[in-house]
Amino acid sequence: MTTTRTPRITARRRSVLAAATATAVVVLAACGGGQTPEDVAGGGGEPSEAPEFTGEYTGPAVQLNYWNGFTGGDGPFMQELVDQFNAEHENITVVPNTMDWADFYQRLPAAVTQGEGPHVGVMHLDQLATMAARNAIVPLDDLAEALELTADDFTPEIWDAGIYEDQRYGIPLDVHSLAMYYNTEHFEEAGITEPPTDEASFMEALDALQAAGFETPFWMPQLWPSHLMWLSLAWQNGEQVYAEDGSAAMYDSPGGVEALEWQRSIIEQGYSPNDVAIDSQYIAFKNGENSITWDGIWQINDLEAEEVPYGIAPVPQIGDEAAVWANSHHFFMSRQATEDENLAAASQVFIAWMSEQSATWAGSGLIPARLSVRESGVLDDMPQRVIAEQIDTMRFLPPVPGVGTVQAEALEPAIADAVLGNTPPSEALGTAAEQGTNLMEQNLESFGG
Repeated sequence: MTTTRTPRITARRRSVLAAATATAVVVLAACGGGQTPEDVAGGGGEPSEAPEFTGEYTGPAVQLNYWNGFTGGDGPFMQELVDQFNAEHENITVVPNTMDWADFYQRLPAAVTQGEGPHVGVMHLDQLATMAARNAIVPLDDLAEALELTADDFTPEIWDAGIYEDQRYGIPLDVHSLAMYYNTEHFEEAGITEPPTDEASFMEALDALQAAGFETPFWMPQLWPSHLMWLSLAWQNGEQVYAEDGSAAMYDSPGGVEALEWQRSIIEQGYSPNDVAIDSQYIAFKNGENSITWDGIWQINDLEAEEVPYGIAPVPQIGDEAAVWANSHHFFMSRQATEDENLAAASQVFIAWMSEQSATWAGSGLIPARLSVRESGVLDDMPQRVIAEQIDTMRFLPPVPGVGTVQAEALEPAIADAVLGNTPPSEALGTAAEQGTNLMEQNLESFGG
C-alpha cells in the first residue's frame, strides 16, 4: 500500500542530521582517557529519584528549562504545544531551548552537572542509556506507572529500549524510520504503476526509469543516511549488528558484507553517480534529478512545502526479512530537576501533558509511539500512515551506553570507504568491527557493564 500526496504548504521540515547526530556525537571519556569511570558517569553512584507523581502541580510559580533538537519543520509544532501548555498552567512556565542534536548531546551531561542544563527535554531513544549511565537523567518508572503506560500500548523494542539497568528513563513520544520516496511523475513516464516492494521489483523499477531517460534514478550516498541504509539491509539479511550485552560490534557478518556489497553495486551498475556527498541525494530528489531516495519520514513536510511530486512507501525488502532502521523521541527528566521538589513536580506534569499530545504531534510528520493513538484514526489522512502500518518491522539500536560513538568512529567511515569503492566491503567492515568492539569494551569498563 502506498500514499501519493497532493502537495500542501506547511512549515518547512528539515532535520537532515537529526538521527545521525543522535547516534553519533557523544564522545565518551573512555575514548579520550584521563578520567575515571566515575568521572565518565557524571560522578557515579545511584541515580537521583524523581518524586512521586501526583498528577498536578500546586506549588509556587516555577520556570522549566526545556531542551530539544527540533530545529526543522517539527519545531513550530513543538512550539505550539509548549505555548498551549503554558496557557493552561499558570504556575508553570516552560522555556524551550532548541539546538542542533549534535550540540544537545555534547552539552547535556556537563550542563546538568553545572546546574545550567534542562529540567526536562526530549532525546533519541538510542541516547537514553548513555545519558543514564552518565547520571544526567533520572528514572521515570513511577511516572510511567501513574500515566498507566504499559508495554501493550507500544511495540516491544520502543518500550524496552527506554529501560537501562532495570529502570525506565524515557517516556516515548514518537517513532521515525527510513522510507522510500519516489517521484510520481518519473514513475508515470516509466510506466511504473506501483512502488517496488522487494529486490526484484526495485531493480526492475530502476531499469524502467533508465529506459525512460532518467540516467541515474537512485543515488547512493557515501555518508548520511548510508549507514542507516546499511543497518536496514543487514537486519533484512538476518544479522545482529551489536551484541546485546554491548561487548562487540558484529559488522563483518556475511549478511552485513552482502548488504554493503549491494550498496556499492548500485553505483557499479550505473544507477547512481559515485561520490555522492552528504544530503546530495535528497537535494537531487527535490530537484527532480533522481527518481528514488531513501530518507527519514521527517522529510515529509519539507517535500510538501516544496511541492515536490512525491509518493512514499516502505523501504523495499532487499533481503530475506522485512526490517528498517528506526529511532524514537523520548521525554526525560534531568538530575538537575530533582534538586528542587517544585521543579521536579512541575517537570513531571509537563512530561505527562506532552505525552498526551502525541496525536497532535503527528502533524510533524512522525508516527505516534502509542498504539492506541495510531489506531484512533489520527493518521488516516497523513502520508506517514503507510509507514506506520509497517511499525512491527522497525528495528532500533540496542540500549547500550556509548553506541552512538561507536557508530560515528567505526561504522560510518567504513560504510563511506566501501560505498566510494576505496575499500572492499569485507575489508572495510572487518576493520570497523575490530575498532567498534574495542570501543565497546572500553565503554563497558567505563560504565561498569
